[in-house]
Amino acid sequence: MDAEGLPLLLPPTTLVALADSWLREDCPGLNFAALATGAGPSRAALWAKSPGILAGRPFFDAVFAQLDCQVSWFLPEGSRLKPVVRVAEVRGPAHRLLLGERVALNTLARCSGIASAAGAAVELAKAAGWAGRVAGTRKTTPGFRLVEKYGLLVGGAACHRYDLGGLVMVKDNHIVAAGCVDKAVQGARRAAGFELKVEVECGSLREAEQAASAGADLVMLDNFKPEELHSTAAALKARFPGVTVEASGGVTLDNLPQFCGPHVDVISLGIQSERKAASTPKGAPPPGGL
Repeated sequence: MDAEGLPLLLPPTTLVALADSWLREDCPGLNFAALATGAGPSRAALWAKSPGILAGRPFFDAVFAQLDCQVSWFLPEGSRLKPVVRVAEVRGPAHRLLLGERVALNTLARCSGIASAAGAAVELAKAAGWAGRVAGTRKTTPGFRLVEKYGLLVGGAACHRYDLGGLVMVKDNHIVAAGCVDKAVQGARRAAGFELKVEVECGSLREAEQAASAGADLVMLDNFKPEELHSTAAALKARFPGVTVEASGGVTLDNLPQFCGPHVDVISLGIQSERKAASTPKGAPPPGGL
């Protein structure tokens, strides 16, 4: 998917609401620092000081749009950053530039970090010759899910389920509460109707076969060691060739290639990164770096 077209997925009203909530959180009362700068016209440059993938332009724009500042971009969404490079320039009243600076930078850096980690995972899978999909889990930061899921897409990974309503996931606790795999899957199947898929988290081949037999669309082989994963996936596919097999649990960028195999369709992991892929380097050229 072309990263430049991905901003179309983001509803404008949602962007406005997010930007407003972030700015209100950061400055819920008086902005005393505004008296130090005044309201004169100013401009600030954004420089990339770390390699990675640029992601999050729509969120950055939304923050400064709330403050009546104008952003000019020099690189498209999804660009591979080769520091040190000028990424954008923001113009507006000095006190408003500084009011939005940290909020906009934090959002862009977080989104770019997620995209960079996702891109690295996808590249590792491709290098292993695997044709499946790398996906991010629902282990997102509360209140920041849209940013992080969007970053996954820019990095080339799949979102998996965006929320609890995007896919009916039957986990081990659901199975315990229902009494057995069959009852849990049958209940989920009734709730899913025709429009939602059902996935079942399984810890053994026996559970996986029970889930597939009961009507699961996807079977997650959870916390399997690579050597156990591939033999289990092969046995499951032999009986149920139409079921989608997902590997999850214990997957990292270091060991991801070990989970790639011909009978595994999806590998999911929590793609998180604190790396600041876009911010201001020391000694950045004037005028004022963001």
